[in-house]
Amino acid sequence: MNPGNPIIVQSDRSVLLEVDHPLHEEARDALAQFAEIEKSPEHIHTYRLSPLSLWNAAAGGMNAQQIIDQLNTYSKYPLPTNIVKEIENYIRRYGRIKLLRQDNDLLLHSDDTMLIEEITRHKRLQPYIIGVVDHHTLKVDGAQRGHIKQALIHIGYPAEDLAGYTDGSPLPTHLRDITLQGKDFLPRAYQEAAVGAFYAGGAPSGGSGIVVLPCGAGKTIVGLVTIAAVQRATLILTPNTVAVRQWIQEILDKTDLPPEMVAEYSGERKEIAPITVTTYQMMTYRQHKAKKDTQDGEPESEFDPNQYPHFTLFTDYDWGLIVYDEVHLLPAPVFRFTAELQARRRLGLTATLVREDGREADVFSLIGPKKYDVPWRELEHQGWIASAECHEIRVGFANEDEQYAYVTAEPREQYRLAAENSVKGDVTRHLLERHPNDQILIIGQYLDQLKKLATELDAPLLTGRTSNAQREKLYEQFRRGEIKRLVVSKVANFAIDLPDANVAIQISGTFGSRQEEAQRLGRILRPKGGDENIAYFYTVVTRDTRDQEFSANRQLFLTEQGYRYLIEDAETIFTSAS
Repeated sequence: MNPGNPIIVQSDRSVLLEVDHPLHEEARDALAQFAEIEKSPEHIHTYRLSPLSLWNAAAGGMNAQQIIDQLNTYSKYPLPTNIVKEIENYIRRYGRIKLLRQDNDLLLHSDDTMLIEEITRHKRLQPYIIGVVDHHTLKVDGAQRGHIKQALIHIGYPAEDLAGYTDGSPLPTHLRDITLQGKDFLPRAYQEAAVGAFYAGGAPSGGSGIVVLPCGAGKTIVGLVTIAAVQRATLILTPNTVAVRQWIQEILDKTDLPPEMVAEYSGERKEIAPITVTTYQMMTYRQHKAKKDTQDGEPESEFDPNQYPHFTLFTDYDWGLIVYDEVHLLPAPVFRFTAELQARRRLGLTATLVREDGREADVFSLIGPKKYDVPWRELEHQGWIASAECHEIRVGFANEDEQYAYVTAEPREQYRLAAENSVKGDVTRHLLERHPNDQILIIGQYLDQLKKLATELDAPLLTGRTSNAQREKLYEQFRRGEIKRLVVSKVANFAIDLPDANVAIQISGTFGSRQEEAQRLGRILRPKGGDENIAYFYTVVTRDTRDQEFSANRQLFLTEQGYRYLIEDAETIFTSAS
């Protein structure tokens, strides 16, 4: 504790971090292990110690004293007494209840007899309790393992799941030393460490959880190393068909599995093999939408697996591992079915645990806690991802008529009017002149805006309506440098391998989506090689509008990772260019 330190810990569990302090980066990296960022204005960033952030820290091996010591190291003032007690309490809650397997029985066990008594009486858990074994142990419904974990985390006692896993069908798999493309292949140290933290040598304490790595850091390679470690049949879920094919290409290129052992299950092909790659869209496809009400007036159940014909893919093969790529996108129906799959090993891969629907607790309980995380800036300093300059360019409306339309519109329409501000086209053209020889992605939310800009720039447009064949063709032309500019909608947010892209210009986004901002920056973070290993990320916003407000929220996650946005006024840019 030192008045010259950079943080203030407050009794409401908020933590204030001074941005311009010499110890800012050290303190930021420490806080990221056990706190969540809430606000990131210019000078003071606000973090919060939440139950989930502390439980993720506990699952990753941190204890209460380590967290308290970190806070004391960087705090200006003594820690509030209630904060010390709350940290100790929340950390102690993780793992106080354990799920165990004894013969064919699933058991809930705790050394605390009063806690067993408490949860026995809780309405959320009562439907799953079969009987009392002793004062420390309950027998519970083995078929409801996921639902039990969800109930416990809502009660406030996240279970440590040590009940083990079904082996699944054997699949001998080895990584190549030389890829099919003739390149040396050796997983990086942090990729091996991520797999080690997840798999834990096959122990019951491993086998379910999330690996968090930046876009461009090789999360797919983590998946391949895990498959080689588990040596079992694997189902891989991805965001889109392009990602399916990229996974298959990587599997065939870097493992010794023959093509007949790897299958695509998509709208175009429906094959099943020991390694099967599919999409979330396929799993959530419904032939007939459920009626809102039944004939007797009682609402139907929220979730009926019979409505989802492709859900049988989860059970049609004896999977030993399920990989959830971009796990933060997991749709609600897949959550529900994942609750039934707790006996299968589950690996989630993502650049950010942030979910805009607030279901981070369900990711924790059903896929698993965070098992491995590394700050983006750390990998940047090691040269594994490109350095990035982030700019927020603020523009005014083109004229008073546009401004009047904005101020008299409804709030939701206000955002669209500000996001589609016509001046953004002028800024985009100026930025293209600033980067005449670079590979540039122009990314937006609204199709009319994108179509107009693509026409004006004579650049290809890629949207959700673009066929998979055309998408792959455009991506390949971009990779070869035949196309220097590509205008893309939100379909390019996820799981697209464009290693040569080094400039992104964001002209509109999905309201305040932090995950989207991270994914869009991630499109340009793959290392470029040579001396110019740097990427440029521009987000163009309309000044003093909801567009600017949402932009501030979108930047939160990247701010937590160490990126700082240089704020520029468009008028100044135009003046300096003339």
